[in-house]
Amino acid sequence: MSGTPPQMADGAASSARAWPFEEARKLLARLGGGVPDKGYALFETGYGPSGLPHIGTFGEVARTAMVRRAFAELSDMPTRLFAFSDDMDGLRRAPDNVPNREALKAHLGKPLTSVPDPFGTHESFGAHNNARLRAFLDRFGFDYEFVSATECYRSGRFDETLLGVLRAYDAVMEIVLPTLGPERRETYSPFLPVCPKTGVVLQAPILHRDPDAGTVVYEDESGRRVEQPVTGGGCKLQWKADWAMRWQALDVDYEMSGKDLIDSVRLSGRICRALGGRPPEGFIYELFLDERGEKISKSKGNGLSIEEWLTYAPEESLALFMFQKPKAAKRLYFDVIPRAVDDYRAFLARAAGEEEEKRLENPAWHIHGGAPPEPEEGISFSLLLNLAAASDARDKDTLWGFISRYDPGTSPETRPQLDRLADFAVAYCRDFVAPQKVWRDPDAKEAAALAELADRLAALPRDADGETVQADVYAVGKAHGFEPLRTWFAALYEVLLGRKQGPRFGSFAALYGLAETEAMIRSALARTAV
Repeated sequence: MSGTPPQMADGAASSARAWPFEEARKLLARLGGGVPDKGYALFETGYGPSGLPHIGTFGEVARTAMVRRAFAELSDMPTRLFAFSDDMDGLRRAPDNVPNREALKAHLGKPLTSVPDPFGTHESFGAHNNARLRAFLDRFGFDYEFVSATECYRSGRFDETLLGVLRAYDAVMEIVLPTLGPERRETYSPFLPVCPKTGVVLQAPILHRDPDAGTVVYEDESGRRVEQPVTGGGCKLQWKADWAMRWQALDVDYEMSGKDLIDSVRLSGRICRALGGRPPEGFIYELFLDERGEKISKSKGNGLSIEEWLTYAPEESLALFMFQKPKAAKRLYFDVIPRAVDDYRAFLARAAGEEEEKRLENPAWHIHGGAPPEPEEGISFSLLLNLAAASDARDKDTLWGFISRYDPGTSPETRPQLDRLADFAVAYCRDFVAPQKVWRDPDAKEAAALAELADRLAALPRDADGETVQADVYAVGKAHGFEPLRTWFAALYEVLLGRKQGPRFGSFAALYGLAETEAMIRSALARTAV
């Protein structure tokens, strides 16, 4: 440790219970109140670019950034965030979700930065996927530094630590070998030579090593013995040893990882200690699941992509999804989007009037880096979805026709957030709501109740608000003996909207229009009569 001790927070942040603050306090305890010799606390996230960046990659960076922001609230110690790409890893298989997949098979085993880009836009497949990662991280405004494994290996940045691995070869082997099967133990080495002829990262046994010369001897694919330096990109490490080496070389202070890597974290931690280093403080998060309950995978392309989420919802809703319950497995599929949007807007509205202690617990504080913007009151996303479905809206102008009548003076210019949501609602309804709509006919009891509701709507003032309408909806349900009352609302949704669930009906009717809602009811009754 070096330099002037950093100033520590003694206000609400010091006792904030939100998980990023808990993680930040763990890191402060690790650092013992002093700035590391390198002059900053280093946060790192890792990315394996063998497949396209997926939403889990974003989640790891977003969550790490949240911990980093909480850390900044607790201490004025300088920090940096490295987004590290393991792009020197050999291509093991051709991903299923890329063009020209067959052409990739000729380059199996080569570092990803030496494999041609199947998309034809970058100098390599690794460069393409790295660019995709950076583009999305930039879109979300993350403050990070991109670090390439290929550049670190070939530039010599890792050389000193690689020589340390060579000197600690026996200790590393003692750690790793007991975790391998009998056949793998016979051929394993932490060093993977990069063949000068083919460019392939070789899984070749090391026949001899010379720590003084910094070289290893192996047998290449033609059976010829080759002596090669472990520095300058001549060798790459097996990934668990590589992870440990990276922690040591960069002096990483904090890195989180998924639940599937628990054993790897422990193993790499032991290797890091064998190299004379100290593993970073960590956080284990649960994995995302697709609609079938299976783990999402960047090579399979299952689950949601970042682009898909952002087609149907704003980025803040995705950040909220990442913030909430990081240690719980969650389904990551299209049907989680509407609630995430409305929950985000509710948290943002609440943050505006909260005292500092509660504000630091609010997800909106963490999503917006400690500075939540002013909220914009208005219609919920769920209500917009139902309005889009009921009106068969093909564009947001249709929705604005209803909105401006419901709330005169409101426009896309005065409510820009609502205008964005209107676009999202039309897209989401078009792709997910409309195709699933199935209307049913009401039974006799439901038809009688619907007829009375239509009459009540006709008798109400045209500008009656949602609460007034909701009171009539309740009254009709009770008068016709619906018990429990939710069966009455289920009937409204299934008969009128073609869905199993729906919005607060009074609010929907007020927004859609009382005359339009009455006409919808009478149309359903006429359909039943026919």
